[in-house]
Amino acid sequence: MFKLKPVLSALGLIAALAGPSTAQNLFAPVAYVNDAVVTEFEVQQRVRFLQLLNAQGATRSAAVDSLINERLRDKAIRDSGLILTEEGINDALEEFAGRANLSQAEFTSALADAGVDAETFRDFVINGVAWRDLIRARYGARVSVSEAQIDRALSEQRGGGSNIRVLVSEIIIPAPPPRAEQVAAIAEQIAQSTSAAQFSAFARQYSATATREAGGRLPWQALSDLPPALQPLLLSLAPGEVTQPLNIPNAVALFQLRDIEESGAPSKTYATIEYAAYYMAGGRSPETLQQAANLRGQVDVCDDLYAFAQGQPDSVLDRETQAPGDVPRDFAIELSKLDPGEVSTALTRADGQALVFLMLCGRVAEQNAETSREEVAASLRQQRLSGYADRLLAQLRADARIRRE
Repeated sequence: MFKLKPVLSALGLIAALAGPSTAQNLFAPVAYVNDAVVTEFEVQQRVRFLQLLNAQGATRSAAVDSLINERLRDKAIRDSGLILTEEGINDALEEFAGRANLSQAEFTSALADAGVDAETFRDFVINGVAWRDLIRARYGARVSVSEAQIDRALSEQRGGGSNIRVLVSEIIIPAPPPRAEQVAAIAEQIAQSTSAAQFSAFARQYSATATREAGGRLPWQALSDLPPALQPLLLSLAPGEVTQPLNIPNAVALFQLRDIEESGAPSKTYATIEYAAYYMAGGRSPETLQQAANLRGQVDVCDDLYAFAQGQPDSVLDRETQAPGDVPRDFAIELSKLDPGEVSTALTRADGQALVFLMLCGRVAEQNAETSREEVAASLRQQRLSGYADRLLAQLRADARIRRE
């Protein structure tokens, strides 16, 4: 955000910037770049210009570096044969001035009052626009952005305070109606566990989750990644303690807190969670579990499930995008352990007669809730083009003859 008007209105600044230089020859060379020259006048102009924009790097050394880079970019632009039209140049100047809520004429006049020549403004903008066009023309065809990359970008967190991490073990016991009473008694016994070893033994014996063979042990997780309903329950535990049995559809869940710590990682808050649930007849029968394992090897993203659901009733496949607090508790528990494209087969529906093939499609960070996929794709493409631009400029510098006076 430009702050030209406040800077210009600061007491005495215009006079200070517009004052003549008496100690130096304004047209003395400051640097040589191949056959081009950077003069003292250009350096002073660039420093004044950046100061008026309240930009970072408004120092003499940074100004010299910037002008050297522009000479290198100018040569690359000329060698490419790229020529900007006057209409394109004028549009670029108007757009730049518009960032300070000024017209091009108002912007140029304000610069002149502060001793900055119109050509300084024009050269700065033209070099930037032409370089951008050159990079797009040279590297644009190499830059592609996948849907998975967009999903990852939307789920990314920026900023935020420190977060709490928890080390948890889990047990989810299938409890179809015929076994509900029996499972409830088992769950009450597990809730009395007094050690991690004891809880893990129960997990290996009873749990239906993918962590069963590991004794139900999950890796460190951010507390905020877990279902909202589960977070306060875990915070109320001391390490080694177990939650009371949590009733979920056709199952009972228990969690043991093994450790807790505050990390320096940003806390995560999600606006929405997108998932797909494909319901497979046969519940947790060996045949259905094998079918689910086969299916897992054939799907990479949620869209792939539509092909397998084709020709079946619409009810066999749910695709939902919900706020974290609206996701069913059992789904939320399983989804918290998954990355996009990963699958859980720990749950059932229809009184245990349907296995839930649950896939996480993606998460949208709360701060990205209003960001469109098109905006994210454009930002990712620009990041990659910037990388190409940085590498090209570094190569130009390495190949150039540069001498500072």
